[in-house]
Amino acid sequence: MSFYGWLWRALPGPTAVKAVEATLLALVLIAALFTWVFPALAPLMPFNDITVGE
Repeated sequence: MSFYGWLWRALPGPTAVKAVEATLLALVLIAALFTWVFPALAPLMPFNDITVGE
């Protein structure tokens, strides 16, 4: 059983409502990633170590 299938069955309402709910969940997830996860990981990324020009 896939996560997407489980999520679709777990969302309440008819198909149109499920589509709106799934879209809102995706937008919330993307906002959380850009607000907390990506900024927390940015200092750990190796491409932030610039050595050109020294």
